[in-house]
Amino acid sequence: MTGTGDGDTRILVVEDDGLIAFDIATRLEDAGYRDVAVAATGGAEAIRQAENMRPHLVFMDITLKGDMDGIEAAEIIRKRFGSRIVYVTAHSDPSVRNRAMATSPAGYILKPYTAADLICAIRCALRSE
Repeated sequence: MTGTGDGDTRILVVEDDGLIAFDIATRLEDAGYRDVAVAATGGAEAIRQAENMRPHLVFMDITLKGDMDGIEAAEIIRKRFGSRIVYVTAHSDPSVRNRAMATSPAGYILKPYTAADLICAIRCALRSE
């Protein structure tokens, strides 16, 4: 798995802002990633979606509506399904970043992001698969 946009990479976007979720999914699809799904909350919906999809990679926002934040959801998804996690967040606060880094993410992208940031994160996260 090299993250070449050949359509074989399953990606889950967990983002409660509909415009941002749509933007990320569209940029990924434009880059050739065809198996992209979106979950709008950090808790049950994101975990259920990951269970059904078994994503190779999850783009995870940290602040989410629902019963748990993105860091908690990411840790569950990573442990249960072996998915690589890349945080896409507006949080640059050191305490939040440190908490996120403790979950062994494959990447951490600050908003605003570019399409190149997303593609680079995919390639870096999946290069060792």
